[in-house]
Amino acid sequence: MLQKVVICGVDTTGLPKLTAKENEELIVRLKAGDEAAREKFIIGNMRLVLSLVKRFWAKNANADDVFQAGCVGLIKAIDNFDPKFQVKFSTYAVPMILGEIKRYLRDGNSLRVSRSIRDTAYRILKVRESIEERDEEATIEKIAEIMQVKEREVVYALDAISDPISLYEPVYNKSGDTVELMDQLADTKQSDEIWTERVALREAMARLADREKKILMLRYYEGKTQTEISQEVGISQAQVSRLEKNALKQIKENIS
Repeated sequence: MLQKVVICGVDTTGLPKLTAKENEELIVRLKAGDEAAREKFIIGNMRLVLSLVKRFWAKNANADDVFQAGCVGLIKAIDNFDPKFQVKFSTYAVPMILGEIKRYLRDGNSLRVSRSIRDTAYRILKVRESIEERDEEATIEKIAEIMQVKEREVVYALDAISDPISLYEPVYNKSGDTVELMDQLADTKQSDEIWTERVALREAMARLADREKKILMLRYYEGKTQTEISQEVGISQAQVSRLEKNALKQIKENIS
């Protein structure tokens, strides 16, 4: 993204730079309804948008889309800015531009993350930063202890805001020989040993009575409790437990 010169059809190397006095004069004119002044002011402040867009170069987002979102924030800032605020326009505009960019990145993510999880993740990042400022190792355990939450909640929240990586992401490139992420992934579920075990399990299951087979299917493939199974099959929970144990014992004996 940082190396991109033409964004949304705009040559960023040729963007004009307005002086503080020009900014003030144009704001007065555009607030009075001068469309030419408005257009000049927008173009003159695109450098501000560009400087903020560069912060998000590592997000693997489309530069054109991020820049466009920043320009939307710029226009919103222009529409809502009042010279009576007694602040520089850039001071007022930066939070609105950043907010629009972050909203685009959040809403454009293929995985929607709830606001509560995002808030938790951002609090975690702040705690981690404060720990690292003390030259200490910011471990999951330490963060969880400070925030008084479970360790798995810390891990889950951080994973939720992590950007997904394509399996076709190049991890090594030399002399045209590119190694992608998927090339380094091993399939540990399709070995000869696993296939043999699956066949043996299938044959052992076939030897069970229909009711025992159904109980195992409901229990281990659909994740139902013994109480739920007893209601569906029409027998007591104790009977379900006994039949399940007998079925597992038969399968073990047939496989071994």
